[in-house]
Amino acid sequence: MNSSFSRSVILLFGVASLAGGVSAHAEIPAPARPLDALVAEMVSRNPEVAFYEAEIEAAKAGRRAVARGNDPELSVQGGRKRVRDVAGVLAGEGNAWSVSVTQTFEWPGRLALRKSIANRQIELAELGLDRFKAALRARATTLIYGLHVAAEKSAAAEEVAARYRTLRELFLARDPAGIAPLLETRVIEAQELALARRATDADLAAKAALVALNQLRGAPLDAAFRAPDTALVFHPAPSLDVLLGAAREQNFEFRMRKVELEQQGLAVSLARNERYPAVSIGPFVSQDTAGERETIMGLSVSVPLPLAGRSRSGIDLAEARRRQAEAMLLVAQRELESEVITAARTFDAKRVAAAQWRPEAVKEFRDAAELADRHFRLGAVPLATYLELQDSYLEAVEALLDTKRELLEVGQHLQLVTGLDFNAVEMKP
Repeated sequence: MNSSFSRSVILLFGVASLAGGVSAHAEIPAPARPLDALVAEMVSRNPEVAFYEAEIEAAKAGRRAVARGNDPELSVQGGRKRVRDVAGVLAGEGNAWSVSVTQTFEWPGRLALRKSIANRQIELAELGLDRFKAALRARATTLIYGLHVAAEKSAAAEEVAARYRTLRELFLARDPAGIAPLLETRVIEAQELALARRATDADLAAKAALVALNQLRGAPLDAAFRAPDTALVFHPAPSLDVLLGAAREQNFEFRMRKVELEQQGLAVSLARNERYPAVSIGPFVSQDTAGERETIMGLSVSVPLPLAGRSRSGIDLAEARRRQAEAMLLVAQRELESEVITAARTFDAKRVAAAQWRPEAVKEFRDAAELADRHFRLGAVPLATYLELQDSYLEAVEALLDTKRELLEVGQHLQLVTGLDFNAVEMKP
């Protein structure tokens, strides 16, 4: 009779192993705010956001500095002057001084090129901030759900460990008659120790996730945080052509490479423009009173002589940087396409795997574990069946939660690399 009952229980709950609901038995109190509000709070309070915002301000300050051009230059000279005739006789002595104001005028188009390069620098800084915020949102979402997963695993392991602990205490309270009860007690003790380690590992994972979450939101590392108990609904991804097209237009890394290439192209144009020297023009006044008072007023013009060949070197350097930017853009495009294809296929495969799990599967495994516990105490279920059902319950919980967590991570990553918010994973309270 025991053997027949054992086979029936194993058959019934073996079929349930193809399940996948996401309803775990341990309930975690949900916070007052929904998950989206928690993620938004973490993004707004993250201390690293200030770094990227300051980078944008620095780039804007650089553009203002470029737009102002060169300041005029004031030059003042003074001294004493002595005049002697051919015979060496002192003919006169007096003060001599000169004052000049010069303004440097750049070659036409040079200032506009510098402004364009500064604008690209601002665009790069803004893309860096957008990329960081998007990555931060994805990271916060996966960490919040990871905290929920770790708590669920810990609760399930502690539940089964409590059953083993109760059985061990019950067995030790009895007077064992024969070798079989003694061996069963040792088996229960071993399972209890193994489950205690399992629960400890899950608890440590939950604490590590909590520390990471507090670090993201700029809170004390040991601050309490309640992960919302959410159900995940996975939606299919768009076609591969749509994903690749969106990635080429919206991927932050790829867009930054394109902006860098544009910036290097402008740098080449600026280097070629700088072959023509800037001209400094301004009025001057000089006067000396050695003998007779003499005053000179005029206009000065100064032009640097490009004898060292630096302009040619600057052009060669800018051209080399531009070719590097072109190569990096091509490499970035290939890596992006490979990353999108891999992420899309992984997401589809894991979504199909998760769809095979029935929503009530974990509950059925839990009920089976409880049923086996009651009947094992009555002697209607053998020890092997009891242990198998307890392990099956834990493995089902862990497999389901891990599958959904991995699918969530892949979905977030796919949306991040494509820049396309197709609601890969919908979280419902």
